[in-house]
Amino acid sequence: MSSMKKSLLAVSLVAVLSAGTTAFLLPSATAQSGAQTPADAAASVSSTPEAPLVSGLPDFTRLVERVAPAVVSIESTIGPRQSRGQQMPDDAQIPEIFRRFFGPGFEMPGGPGGPGGPGRGGNAPRGTSMGTGFIISADGYLLTNHHVVDGAEEVKVRLSDRREFTAKVVGSDAESDVAVLKIDATGLPTLRFGNGASVKPGQWAVAIGSPFGFEQSVTAGIVSAVQRANQYADQRYVPFIQTDVPINQGNSGGPLLNVAGEVIGINSQIFSNSGGYMGVSFAIPIDLAANVAEQIKKTGSVQRGSLGVQVSNVTSEVAAGFKLPDTKGALVQEVLPGSPAQRAGLEPGDVIRAVDGTEIIASSELPPLVGGKTPGTKVRMTVLREGRTRDFDVTLTALDAGAATAATRGESAAAPGSAASGNPLGLTGRDLDAAQRRQFGLAGDEGVLVASAGRGAAASAGIAQGDVILRVGRTPVGSAAALDRALRDVKPGDTVMLLVRGRGGATQYRAVSVPDAAER
Repeated sequence: MSSMKKSLLAVSLVAVLSAGTTAFLLPSATAQSGAQTPADAAASVSSTPEAPLVSGLPDFTRLVERVAPAVVSIESTIGPRQSRGQQMPDDAQIPEIFRRFFGPGFEMPGGPGGPGGPGRGGNAPRGTSMGTGFIISADGYLLTNHHVVDGAEEVKVRLSDRREFTAKVVGSDAESDVAVLKIDATGLPTLRFGNGASVKPGQWAVAIGSPFGFEQSVTAGIVSAVQRANQYADQRYVPFIQTDVPINQGNSGGPLLNVAGEVIGINSQIFSNSGGYMGVSFAIPIDLAANVAEQIKKTGSVQRGSLGVQVSNVTSEVAAGFKLPDTKGALVQEVLPGSPAQRAGLEPGDVIRAVDGTEIIASSELPPLVGGKTPGTKVRMTVLREGRTRDFDVTLTALDAGAATAATRGESAAAPGSAASGNPLGLTGRDLDAAQRRQFGLAGDEGVLVASAGRGAAASAGIAQGDVILRVGRTPVGSAAALDRALRDVKPGDTVMLLVRGRGGATQYRAVSVPDAAER
């Protein structure tokens, strides 16, 4: 029996060894046969791993020890702010919104319900705005957000060593959301500015601030993206840095730092539908903020270059309608009368592809690029027009922040004049008289009033009675007959670009796709 067990054991061991040997030989044998299973392929890949691109996690203790003394807490006593309160949208209008944060105890204009809350008049109650700032010079200059001190009657600054000062607001700029403060102190610790242009997605970022009043709180994450646009606030001149660094109430105005302890941005907003941090934070690039701060210190205000155009993104429909090679660039919707763009020869339908050699991918990249230049600067605009690339030299003027971008235009009633509905889009046009042209802010004889958009392709594209059609593609139209002539060669399956001035005054191209005969 013992010898039998030994024989069985020997057989088992041989079987195991054979299986193991077979397993080790399979890749070689498989390679020779030319057939490789998915499991074998995975084993082959894992057997020769690449060197890791990331190793270890950073320790931010030394960074915090060095920079934290230059980070301050700010408390502003806010008085009534009628106009701002009445203009802000509520959560029902924008369920997810860029939020600017105030601290505990702050009551929004109009009461707890927000702007225009029930039982409230136009005057907002006093409240406290709490935020963060950081020292940029040893003699007491600080940076923070405009919205932290906007409307403040008194601003208190508390240093990391617990000293408190009453700060003077040297100046602030709503467009960039940057404010410069001054306290009466010397020998203060300062923060050093980094290179905002070198910030890239994937880099580590650190924030120090006073979320919910907890001073000197440190959070960290990575840069998620750069050159982000804010579609909900009038800050088209700020190419935001997006991060996943946790930011909450009271962090506003605090520094966003790189691993060298240099400031790369000012924490300003988050994107949230709850009011709290949800993984998406935004900071103002420090190079932009530094430029604003320097102008405020020198002149008390900020000047920006102005081109004088209204632009939008190039969608796939727009690209098809204008026969563009791709969707890069900024589509010119409107050229303002007397603007640098008009004097240089730019027209609606042009696509701005570059400014001084810097490529424009999305329309949101154009305003920061132009606004960051000094008025009087001559820039080279690279434009795509009717399939050809052309260059225009444009001398920028100063942006008038207080001027309206367009005159208020009311809805036009149908007036006597010729009307027509002889086009494939089913549009009925009506001629405009001189008074109506003035009402719509039109120069010369451009424009056709839409008497009816029917129920076809034009209506589906959002064109409605009372709108004014200015151009078909790049061709201006000034009468109902001219509109029909411009549309007579349109065929089923075509996409037509119509430049439309809406009843609210906005001017934009609309892509109208003509359905095939089988689809009608």
